[in-house]
Amino acid sequence: MTQFKTKINIKNRKAAFEYFFISRYNAGIVLSGTEIKSIRLGKASLVDTYCYIHNHEIWIKNMYIAPYSFGSFNNHSVRRDRKLLLNRKEIIKLEQQLKNPGHTVIALNLYINEKGLAKLEIALAKGKKIYDKRASLKEKDDQREMQRARKHY
Repeated sequence: MTQFKTKINIKNRKAAFEYFFISRYNAGIVLSGTEIKSIRLGKASLVDTYCYIHNHEIWIKNMYIAPYSFGSFNNHSVRRDRKLLLNRKEIIKLEQQLKNPGHTVIALNLYINEKGLAKLEIALAKGKKIYDKRASLKEKDDQREMQRARKHY
């Protein structure tokens, strides 16, 4: 087994600000050709991605994976829908939860595991209201102030 020198960990930083997380899942991704090479180079983004369920299969929409620079005519399309791999029980559970208003499934983290496979951490989430977002910002500022106070002692 090969050792990967760099840890790939691509995060959706806006997700924690926009949503409350109800439950989290780790899913595999069905990738084609040069997509895994671009991910290993860190050339992917999870901004504005979401998941949907169609025919008891879960798909991720709008995930950006940059074209592989050494790829030829075999390069992949940049923002295609990609199938996620979850257990049937987990998909059924998510499908039932998505019937509730305000719930969605979003991508949190794209990483390469120790076996060299691309994995995606997804979460069942509920959108925050404006006052919740303000409270999150205030809490974050308070944490930052406490860190500064500890450094001065």
